[in-house]
Amino acid sequence: MTANLGAHEVLEIHEVLNCTIDAANTYQLLRGQVRDPQLQHMMDHQLQFMMNEYNSMVQMTQQQGMSQAAPYRAMKTSQPVYGLDNPQQMSPITSASQMDDRDIASCMLGLLKSAAGLKMKGSLECANPQIRRAVQQAAINCSEQAYEVWQYMNQQGYYQVPTMKEVTTDTMLGMYATAGGMQQSMGGSMNQPNMMHAMHQGNMHPTSHAGSMQDMNNMNAMQQGRGYNHTLPQ
Repeated sequence: MTANLGAHEVLEIHEVLNCTIDAANTYQLLRGQVRDPQLQHMMDHQLQFMMNEYNSMVQMTQQQGMSQAAPYRAMKTSQPVYGLDNPQQMSPITSASQMDDRDIASCMLGLLKSAAGLKMKGSLECANPQIRRAVQQAAINCSEQAYEVWQYMNQQGYYQVPTMKEVTTDTMLGMYATAGGMQQSMGGSMNQPNMMHAMHQGNMHPTSHAGSMQDMNNMNAMQQGRGYNHTLPQ
């Protein structure tokens, strides 16, 4: 018996499950060509997690067991290496025998990036809260697996990170400043009596601009209409 699901949920879950099958099948296809033991262990670890996650989601949609979605834990983490250091040239291979560990890791990375986007998009169409959380977690898991593969590629020099000049980076990011005016504006409109009291205590002073004087005169008139006896300084 399946869970109570909407039409959009069914279609998106169908895409998510198919995506997981495709990724697992591709891992199985590439596994025998991996040479680096570190990449082999990573692939095996990720493949086993994919299988468990797939089974859990199938059981969840068919109400055979409503277990919590588990987060993925990377086997190893490392600090990213920035900059270009004599990167190797790349081109499409002309036969399967030419595929090396860089090619395989790149295929894994592309699969996981694509799956992360598809699953996050699918979660937005889910009405069932538990299935929604499970698909969201599946998207996050793909993101974590992709980052694990990227870290391996980065450490091996397969995926290098070009950088800008420091002055360019600082200039671009320095264009942005924090937003603080909205909260003050909202606070002023919501706490008008407090603002008026602060003005009488000398914490705020009217400016010499005509527009500001007019605003304060209007506020004074509003306050008098509400029965206050205070008068604004002129």
